[in-house]
This record gives sequence, structure tokens and C-alpha cells, in this order.
Amino acid sequence: MTSIVTRFAPSPTGDLHLGGAYVALASWWLARRAPAGRYLLRMEDIDAPRVVAGSSERIVTDLGWLGLAWDEGMVAQSERLHLYAAAIDALTARGLVYPCDCSRADIARVASAPHAGEETVYPGLCRDRDPGRAMKRAPALRVRVPDEEISFDDGVAGRFVQNCARDVGDFVLRRGDGVYAYQLVVVVDDLDMGVTDVVRGADLLASTPRQIFLARMLGAEAPRYHHVPLVVDAHGERLAKRTPGAHVRALQEAGIPPEEILGELAYALGITPSNAPCSLGDLLASTAPQLAPHPLRIPPRWIP
Repeated sequence: MTSIVTRFAPSPTGDLHLGGAYVALASWWLARRAPAGRYLLRMEDIDAPRVVAGSSERIVTDLGWLGLAWDEGMVAQSERLHLYAAAIDALTARGLVYPCDCSRADIARVASAPHAGEETVYPGLCRDRDPGRAMKRAPALRVRVPDEEISFDDGVAGRFVQNCARDVGDFVLRRGDGVYAYQLVVVVDDLDMGVTDVVRGADLLASTPRQIFLARMLGAEAPRYHHVPLVVDAHGERLAKRTPGAHVRALQEAGIPPEEILGELAYALGITPSNAPCSLGDLLASTAPQLAPHPLRIPPRWIP
């Protein structure tokens, strides 16, 4: 097996969620089972108003309690703004970026109503307008996307195809308030950190073609992707942040040992054949050829 580099990239908006631990373990396992594999940690704290004070430190502590140690120092997006600015400059030099002062109401009046699970497609209102015109408000920066299909083979979900122009439209790289958009920063970070394999939740699957497009426009190939199912509650519903038993710290405080949590996570990821408690050493001894995940359902005994 060739060497790989994975990363866990939580947003510090609260304690470590079970869904985050699920992704973190998958990323850790993929890296640790490969010769010279590396597992990195990145705090996605770019959207300052959403950051909860002390959350980053608590997530680090919770990961340490589970034993999921990472290589090298932790990276914080808030310290990498110069990289995102440089990426926008590179895309601008290619004629791919334009200012957009549309409001949500402007877009909604023109765009077709999205079907369930779809995004509103940006209708291109500012695409061909004079960029030197007077702006109604501080403009966002959008990227011009081509009317062509982008496809990739996901390590879990299989083949995925999307036409960015038809399904999304020109998307935002930097908001009007100056905050860089997730779609841009995640690409810049993964390329800069040398990430070869990205593990994340299935709710981000539809974002991937946009990120592959940006990586190519920045002169690089995107990583391989593995989108795992979302964690669900005892009724099969997506696990909310406030659901009892949804956070690693709450389970620790309830006396649930880390081996029990790892056992449930590993079984749901297809790493182990049962949900019996296990150590990190047990996981490294697994003969599973790859991730074969199914939705992790919170055991009733974990719910207070």
C-alpha cells in the first residue's frame, strides 16, 4: 500500500461530536495502516462568529482521550488567510473571479425553486456585468464554473457526477463580509498540506465536484474522497448536536470507556467484525481491506 496523508478538520463550534469521532477514526485508520502514512489535524475556524471559545482545546483533549494522536502540529485556518488570498489572486488572473452584489432576495426572484435536497442555483446575475460599476453592497467574489460534468469515484459512495453550472452555478469564494468560503479554503488547505485522502460526512458529497474544479484551476489534482454515512439516533434520524449521548465528552463523563466507543465506531466503519470494545492496537491489526461503513446508530445504553 502506498503512503497516504489524511486529515481530520473539525469546526470549533462545540465539543467533539460522535460524528466527528467517526470521521476522525476513519482518517486515523487509513493513515496508520499505510507505510509512512500521516494523519493531520486542522481546525476550521475561518468563520469567527461561529467559533465557540475554548472549543478547539476541548476537541483536542477529547481526541487525545480516544487516543487518536495526529502527526505534526495542529493547523488553524485563521492563521492561513494569506494562502486563501493568493488562491483568489491566481484564479482572478485566469479571468475566473467576479464581484457579485446580489442579495439572497435578488437570487430567489430569478432562480428556479430547488427540489428537496438541492441547492438554489445561482442564476448568473452579475456574471457579465461591469465589475467597475457602483455596488449596492459589499460584494462577494464568485468563480465562473464551466458547463461541463465533473465526475469522481468516491471510496464509499461510488461514482458521482455533477454539472456545476446546471446544479450549482457560479459559487462564492469570499463572502461580502470578507470571510473566505468553505469551498475555497478546504481546497487550498488540502493541497498545501499534501492531503491524499479526505474522509468526511456524506452531507458534503455534493460539494466535491466544486472542489475538484477549484483544485484543477489551481494547477493540482484533488485528493481521493471517502464520504461516510452520517451518525443517527436510536430512531434512525440524523444525530443533532443537542441529542443526548451525541458528544464524546458527555460519554466520558457518563463513565463510558474509550475502548467501548472505539469498538462501536470501528464496527460501523467496517474495520472490525463486531462492536466489541477494542484498543487502537486491535484496529491496526484489522485485516479489513478498506472502509465499508454503514450509519452509526447510538447504542441505547449511551443515552441518559
